[in-house]
Amino acid sequence: MSRITHFQAVAIILVCCTWPLKVTASSHNKNVAYKSAVSRKKAHISYKALSYAAQQRRHNRALLLVQEKVKRSRATPVIEGDAQDKAALRAQNRIYIEQHPEWFATPYRPHNLHLQDGTSLVDNQHLQSVTEKIIGRLQQQLGKPYVWGGESPQEGFDCSGLVFYAYNKLLAAKLPRTANEMFHFRRARNVADNDLQRGDLLFFHIHTRNKADHVGVYLGDGRFIESPRTGERIRISYLSDDFWQQHYLGSKRILTDNTVL
Repeated sequence: MSRITHFQAVAIILVCCTWPLKVTASSHNKNVAYKSAVSRKKAHISYKALSYAAQQRRHNRALLLVQEKVKRSRATPVIEGDAQDKAALRAQNRIYIEQHPEWFATPYRPHNLHLQDGTSLVDNQHLQSVTEKIIGRLQQQLGKPYVWGGESPQEGFDCSGLVFYAYNKLLAAKLPRTANEMFHFRRARNVADNDLQRGDLLFFHIHTRNKADHVGVYLGDGRFIESPRTGERIRISYLSDDFWQQHYLGSKRILTDNTVL
């Protein structure tokens, strides 16, 4: 028998030591591959098990998520105090206009542009513009049905829902939702009957004694627009009618230079 040299012995030892490692690694790789294949097969079976309608719903949800992410990425951020900032900017602009009449091509005389009540013509023109926008929004709803709790053109309106819809997009100080809350709104001021203006709110107590449960908007010439009651449609009524005089509670003014956007 031939003798094993020192180097041959070392080689045999290395082979014996590494062979189990190779076998173990190979087994591990096969196990991972098998589990991955099983997982893919289960997922495939799970997806195939869904009905066509369910697959479409899953697909649609994925599309909606993508669209929502894109929409959010493009949305303009809402800044706290934006309404107050706009009002402050308009006030500052009016000061600049009065201080620098030379900025305008046509002759400009600020001291001649103030009304008897002390408000400037610039203020009055903006307020009048906002008032007419609100009246326009109201008149577009004429003929639509009264719907209790309604506050949109699609579903219809109740009395306060109509006012809530027409006013709040143009107000810095937002109106509350119900007629009685509007009547007690701190930013609204009382108006004498002989001082009514377009856009003033008229309040009535129909089913209660001292609580406002109906509201309309004054249009001028003794007329007001209202969403009356179930079964009726949005219409123009006359404040001078006996029924309204008997249930009239008072009027409030919410449209002022300090409240509109």
